[in-house]
Amino acid sequence: MSTAMTIDNALRSALMPTGVLRASINLGNPILANWDTGNQRARGVSVDLANELARRLGAELQPVVFDAAGKSVAAVTGEEADVGFFAVDPLRGEGLLFTAPYILIEGAYLVREGSALRANEEVDAEGLRIMVGKGSAYDLFLSRELQHAAIVRANTSPAVVDEFIAQGVEVAAGVRQQLAADAARLPGLRLLPGRFMVIQQAMGLPRSRGTEAANFLCGFVEEMKATGFVADAMARHGIEGALVAPATKNLAG
Repeated sequence: MSTAMTIDNALRSALMPTGVLRASINLGNPILANWDTGNQRARGVSVDLANELARRLGAELQPVVFDAAGKSVAAVTGEEADVGFFAVDPLRGEGLLFTAPYILIEGAYLVREGSALRANEEVDAEGLRIMVGKGSAYDLFLSRELQHAAIVRANTSPAVVDEFIAQGVEVAAGVRQQLAADAARLPGLRLLPGRFMVIQQAMGLPRSRGTEAANFLCGFVEEMKATGFVADAMARHGIEGALVAPATKNLAG
């Protein structure tokens, strides 16, 4: 489904009932967005996608910026924003309709140099605590999957490693690139090899907006992948280690 189609008034109203496109931007994931202090605005792959969607709709873009994924999800679920950029998760799907993913991101574990842990499979053990960003995809995933280790939550994903150190927690979990940057910033830390999960980063909108609006957004995402827009945005913002998700014909769900 091409987003080059004519957009009728009913569809436009479903996508942006206030007349402007309110896009929820999460600064907690550095692969998607960061704060440009010089220009005092968010920048990144998700912002580029939001700008392009607004352009297609002939609308003004109104970014709604948050420091954590949970807050960003809540804004769209509560219809304080029209679209957002999220990791696909069943719990979030209760209030949102997701597109297929546009980026795949690796989730990794970080430990201290002296830790006995050497593999991802060793992390889920009695007595171990894992620091995650509250409401992040890692929090949701590990809350379902862990059988023995305990979860400790930082307020935001960028604060995970600092809290991991401050509280003496055994493991930190998050976006591989964020953890690698923290390991380079702080001495005595190392990443465990490989990944413990792959995050499917997609766009989403409130479930109440209906299937026509959701399928339009699905078509937009597929076109952005197929034309190289996503890959170009990743290159423009210096994103490494993440992958453009493969094409899909699936509609929103």
